[in-house]
Amino acid sequence: MRAVVQRVSSASVVVDGETVGAISEPGLMVLVGVTHTDTPAEARKLAAKLWGLRILDGEKSCSDIGAPLLVISQFTLYGDARKGRRPTWQAAAPGPVAEPLVEAVFAELRALGAHVETGRFGQDMKVSLVNDGPITLVLDV
Repeated sequence: MRAVVQRVSSASVVVDGETVGAISEPGLMVLVGVTHTDTPAEARKLAAKLWGLRILDGEKSCSDIGAPLLVISQFTLYGDARKGRRPTWQAAAPGPVAEPLVEAVFAELRALGAHVETGRFGQDMKVSLVNDGPITLVLDV
């Protein structure tokens, strides 16, 4: 699994004009991509990493201060544009494989005690955020 993690002051995701997920206080906005070989073990590992990642103000984690997370699926994280100008998406897992694993990340974060907002899998989403720092990391688990 791959995640792009941004420390944010606020963030939201809109689908068809409706806000489906939002955080209005400092926390993390996370884009999650799944590849063909990922398993529920990677989903658990990613959730634990996100919950304990010490990149919030004062080197705190979401678990330290109860900060919220907005977590959104994004297959394009596994896009490959090394050849030519048009990316290939071959490394991205198909929806029936990816969706349950993204849902597992949500569920595991919630089991750890996190307040998790989400987008909608497979939908055209409009994401807005205020990157704080800016701090952006790419995590591979």
